[in-house]
Amino acid sequence: MTITDAPKSKKPVPHNYEGIVNLITADYESLSTRFQQIARFLTQNPNVVALESINAVAKQCDAHPSSLVRFAQQFGYSGFKEMQVVFQTRLATAAPGFRERIGALQSELSSNVDHGNLGHLKRLVVRDVAALQNLLDTVTEASLAEAASLLTTADTIYIAGQLRSEPLAILMRYLLTMLQRRVILLDPAGGLAPEMAATLGRRDVLVAISFRHYAKEVVAIAELAAANRTPVVAITDSQLSPLAKDAQVLFTVPEDEYTFSRSLAAPICLVQCIAVAVAGILQAGKSDAPHIPTVTEIRQGRDRSARTPSQS
Repeated sequence: MTITDAPKSKKPVPHNYEGIVNLITADYESLSTRFQQIARFLTQNPNVVALESINAVAKQCDAHPSSLVRFAQQFGYSGFKEMQVVFQTRLATAAPGFRERIGALQSELSSNVDHGNLGHLKRLVVRDVAALQNLLDTVTEASLAEAASLLTTADTIYIAGQLRSEPLAILMRYLLTMLQRRVILLDPAGGLAPEMAATLGRRDVLVAISFRHYAKEVVAIAELAAANRTPVVAITDSQLSPLAKDAQVLFTVPEDEYTFSRSLAAPICLVQCIAVAVAGILQAGKSDAPHIPTVTEIRQGRDRSARTPSQS
């Protein structure tokens, strides 16, 4: 054990995937920087851990194979191989994993377009489709229902998302505003986002959105909300995200490591689904499916109301 490695966990050795993820999450803050790096990769790429050799896994998470052995021993396993069996057991009952889907989709979409810009497009589309399918495995009905309930009953909805997450924050503001919810985007312009967040109360809700490498201001705003006992709905990439610890509702959209700029297709779909779930509550009792009106529809509704004589 190196001097930077944390002492071995004293907790029971997990024999299922949920157990090892929960244990890693609980001990994450006490791990060394290298072990935290390994923990992030293992929890975000469980199929890679299950299916590939220790050398292949080590290369992909930028660690030495011996570090993976010590990491496994940290959590009570005899070595990496014993821990890998837990990840393999998960695959026996889980739906096809991310990389397996990529392989199948690549076969379906193969069309001799492997080079140039169309080749880039093909690979991006394959990964996006796989990521969108993966949402069905990671998002639960209970989480969607709880998030929608919070966003429906909140006095004010605050949204924080910066860097590559900013488009998601802007989209959510647009959708919820169209549903006539009171929404405040904690825009970093002017440097006032933390001061605006200081007005968060218990009857409000914060939607915090951030992925690797986590925007420090968004993390700070989430911590401030938790201190004010404001419910937090977090959209992030892992249970090990700094947003996870303060989240009342946590949505994780795992991101595969690859050379292209990481896509927002899956988290955009999730944001849209959350908004539709809110619409479903607000429009309960109507025979039609949940509907998010456009600006034109809202203006037309106002015009009709203005032309309708008031009844005494």
